[in-house]
Amino acid sequence: MAEKEKSYIDLGERGKYSFKNKLNNLTGKEWIKFSKSWFIHRPPRRKNDEVLHPAKYPETLVEGFISFFTKEGEWVFDPFLGTGSTLIAAGNLKRNAVGIEITDHYHKIALTRVKKEKYSTRISALYGSSENVKKVLKKNKLQDIKFDFTVTSPPYWNQLERNSLRQKLRSNKGLATKYSEIADDLGNIKSYDEFIERQAKIFDNVFDATRTGGYLVIVTNNVYNKSKLYPLAFDTAVSLTKRGEKSWVLKDEKIWLQDDKPLIALGVNSAWVSNRHHQYCLIFRKEAV
Repeated sequence: MAEKEKSYIDLGERGKYSFKNKLNNLTGKEWIKFSKSWFIHRPPRRKNDEVLHPAKYPETLVEGFISFFTKEGEWVFDPFLGTGSTLIAAGNLKRNAVGIEITDHYHKIALTRVKKEKYSTRISALYGSSENVKKVLKKNKLQDIKFDFTVTSPPYWNQLERNSLRQKLRSNKGLATKYSEIADDLGNIKSYDEFIERQAKIFDNVFDATRTGGYLVIVTNNVYNKSKLYPLAFDTAVSLTKRGEKSWVLKDEKIWLQDDKPLIALGVNSAWVSNRHHQYCLIFRKEAV
C-alpha cells in the first residue's frame, strides 16, 4: 500500500509547516505564539540616520507582522514611510514592498537605506502624499498592484508638538521635534476631528489598493493634550469601520508593551498622569461584501 503523502513538513525546533497554510510561511507553533494579544519588544539601538526621524518604529517589530500576514514574494505597503523601516523589514524577509513619504528629507533617507541593501525583491520608496495613493502609484507605474498587507504608523495627531521631556531632549541635540512644515502633513493638523477624518480618507485609498482578504495593521496610541486624554487609537479603530463600501473590518489588537522605558515623575502629589509604556497595533481586514 502506497504511503500517504504528508500534508506538512517538519522544520525541527520551528515546528511543523502545513502545506494548507494560505496566509504565511509560519509553522503552527510560530502561528500560535504570534497570536498572543500582547508582546514585549525591545528593539536594538537606532543608527544615526534613523534617529533623525522623530517617530520611527523598529524594523524588528515590523518584521513580525510581515512574517505573519504575508508569504515570500507578496506585496507590502506603507503609506507613512518615514525613513523606510517597513521597506527594510520587507526586503529582509524577501517580500516586495512600496512606501510613500510626503517629506522630501525622509524620503531621501529611505531611498539611501534601500539602495545600500540591494534586495532581490522589488522595493520602492515613493515621494508624495498618501492622500493621493492612486496618483502616486500611477506616476511610478505601480497602479496595477494589489497589496497583500499594509503596516504603518501614522502621526499620533499633535503629539510631537506638545512640550514633552522627550521633545526637549531631541531639541537640545539639534534633532527634529516635528514631522515637517508641510501643510498637508497629518502631523500638522490642529483639529482632532479633522485629523481623524483625513486619516480615515487615507485608509480609504489604501482599501482601494488592497486585495480582498488583505490585512492592515496600524501602530498608534491614545494621546494627552492639555490635561485631557484623546482616545486616538480607539477613534482610529472606529472611524475605519464606518466608511460604507470602503469599511475595514476590525479583527483585533496586539499590545506592544515597552517595559524598558524609564519611569518619569508625572503628576506626583498632584494628579493622575500615566507613564504610557504601550502602543496599540490595530488589525483590520478587507473582506468581501
